[in-house]
Amino acid sequence: MAKAPDHADIKDMSFEQALKELEGIVDRLERGDVELEASILIYERGEALKAHCEALLRKAEAKVEKIALNASGQPTGTEPLDVED
Repeated sequence: MAKAPDHADIKDMSFEQALKELEGIVDRLERGDVELEASILIYERGEALKAHCEALLRKAEAKVEKIALNASGQPTGTEPLDVED
């Protein structure tokens, strides 16, 4: 059995690139026309892509701010957005 790739190239992908490749993997697996060993390898790559996308989304959410309002509804600045894990 061939050594599994480390998917090092994924860390340099943008969210959009990783998502597009992940969607392609899902399509291939859903069609069911991939041999077993190949399907395992692309599934593993899909898992790595999914983890990368999730990490990028968490980073983006951490940067999002919400507008703080005073008692009369006037903007007073920004504060971090409360993000549930």
